[in-house]
Amino acid sequence: MSNDSSGRIVAELSDWISRAEPGARLPSTRELVARHEASPVTVQKALRALVAQGLVESRPGVGTFVRARRATRVHDHRWQTSALGAVPRVPEPSTALRPAPEGAIALHSGYPDRELLPERLVRAAFARAARGGAALERPTAAGDAELRAWFAASLAGSTLHGIDPPTPEDAVVVPGSQSGISTLFRALAGPGGALVMESPTYWGAIRAAAWAGVRVVPVAGGEHGPDPDEVDRALARSGARAFYAQPLFANPTGACWSVETAERILEVVRRHGVFLIEDDWAHDFGIEDDPVPLAARDDDGHVIHLRSLTKSVSPAVRVAAVIARGPVRERVLVSAQSESMYVSGALQEVALDVVTRPAWRTHRQGLRHRLAERRDLLTSALAEHAPALRVESPPRGGLNLWARLPEGVSPLRAAEECARAGVVVAPGDEWFPTEPTGPYLRLNYSGPRPGDFVEGARVIGRVVEGLVG
Repeated sequence: MSNDSSGRIVAELSDWISRAEPGARLPSTRELVARHEASPVTVQKALRALVAQGLVESRPGVGTFVRARRATRVHDHRWQTSALGAVPRVPEPSTALRPAPEGAIALHSGYPDRELLPERLVRAAFARAARGGAALERPTAAGDAELRAWFAASLAGSTLHGIDPPTPEDAVVVPGSQSGISTLFRALAGPGGALVMESPTYWGAIRAAAWAGVRVVPVAGGEHGPDPDEVDRALARSGARAFYAQPLFANPTGACWSVETAERILEVVRRHGVFLIEDDWAHDFGIEDDPVPLAARDDDGHVIHLRSLTKSVSPAVRVAAVIARGPVRERVLVSAQSESMYVSGALQEVALDVVTRPAWRTHRQGLRHRLAERRDLLTSALAEHAPALRVESPPRGGLNLWARLPEGVSPLRAAEECARAGVVVAPGDEWFPTEPTGPYLRLNYSGPRPGDFVEGARVIGRVVEGLVG
């Protein structure tokens, strides 16, 4: 109520100020309290907001006055064209980052709904971190030793027999997976260097490569991963030193590499003497099973493992880790430091607090069932109400459905028409590093209000039918 009253006072005073002369005195706090039937605290909050907007100035002991308006002039920023120089064209931020309008059915986001997060654990961890020393201390560049040990132990738990498990010294904590991707691209490819990448793939990786000036060499993905022979040829032709991939529950397709594909691609990268950057973004979102990361099959340093807690713990906890063995770990640490000297110690403490609580394991077990329910609900709703949209392979994990539109239907046009009808979806073109190989939509089944999935499917079905007709 106080916030609503404060906003109302700001709006009414802003209107009065727009018609007042510079230097005009505003009514006193007492007058405003009586006029708006608000508390002194609410009135003072409104006046502070007007001061922050530069509309008024406060003179202690005298009053509050309308500030003189500066004359508007045209600024000439053309000089920056030459100063900035040319840069690679970077894709626009994905539809997945845009907020949905009030009341819309949101099927576009890249994050799970709040009710799928361990909210009580996170709130309690933040409260404890605020009382501890991490809130005021500078952490080490590589990250908190206990958190690095947890990341290493988590991967070690999947390590196959005969493979040496990673150690805490192999881990580097970074501020989220996006930062980790950028760090790795700079460290392993660099400006002008080549990087092999699945297509389609995570739009943020495409954007990071463009910004770093990295030349992307795409290889087509498939239900069970890319063709190892295609990866072999791409590495041979390009001279790339690294291959970026999402072997488990890929974003956007949900594809999961088969064991055979994983083993053959490991043979390819070993033969070429290159790195495989494994983006294990959906580690905590397995539904049917928990497949083994590629890094658990490799101990000679070819696989660099990236795992984030941002999506599974909280969007406010931007904490991830890179596990890299051998000299490349130092290269990664230097690259990470050039972007961010260190990751907030308080956030590291929160992340460690959450994932080491017994309730974290219970939460993950329950999350598996809730994701399955949402996936199946959206899949069945689309099959009934949008039959022209084809989900080629329902995912065994992750957060998304990858749905193919009928030929000739523009994903961008379909997304625009759906948005007009109150359903926000993501056009699939954003996930291709080169020309799309087909028309797709990416639909997030972990979004809010799953009770609206059926209505959302009806809207999508009507839109697609209209565009086909």
